[in-house]
Amino acid sequence: MPWLFILLGYLLGAIPTAYLAGYMVKHIDIRKVGDLNMGAANAYRQLGPKTGIIVGLIDAGKGALAVLIAQAASLPLLAVLATGAAAVIGHNWPVFIGFRGGRGVNTTIGVFLVVLTKPMLILGGPAILALLLRRNVTLACAVLFIPLSPICWWLGNPAPLISYSIALPVLIGFTHLIRTRRQVPREA
Repeated sequence: MPWLFILLGYLLGAIPTAYLAGYMVKHIDIRKVGDLNMGAANAYRQLGPKTGIIVGLIDAGKGALAVLIAQAASLPLLAVLATGAAAVIGHNWPVFIGFRGGRGVNTTIGVFLVVLTKPMLILGGPAILALLLRRNVTLACAVLFIPLSPICWWLGNPAPLISYSIALPVLIGFTHLIRTRRQVPREA
């Protein structure tokens, strides 16, 4: 039965928020403009700050909702974590639009806000400050995700959560790497 919740997590994550916003706001495919990414940062730059923020909040909500549903069903911790990971995978590779989605940053943040609330609250302020001061999403992600596992350990979180605090940011990094490599022009 946990696999049904994992599938639901994937399908929630696969809702293409930025893609839908692109067509609703400017009648464009967000994956064909800006950095070619279907995420909140590209939506912010291409569709405007208000739309980008809304997309980011909805993307975070997809991850949080998937985990909350799994927790409400009293699934074991590993199934809850798998459901959250499935939401991120769904965001990154959505079945609804040809498996070409975003990088999963906001969906991961939503998952972590539910399963790692205290560490995320501790690191959220510095990450937001880095984003506001430097206007650099990659730097803000580094401030948020790099110290996350040591903070989880320091707060006494169980080993599966500490491992999870490493695994999802690695997935984001992997997705970023493969999407960025696609954009780099090759020399002859």
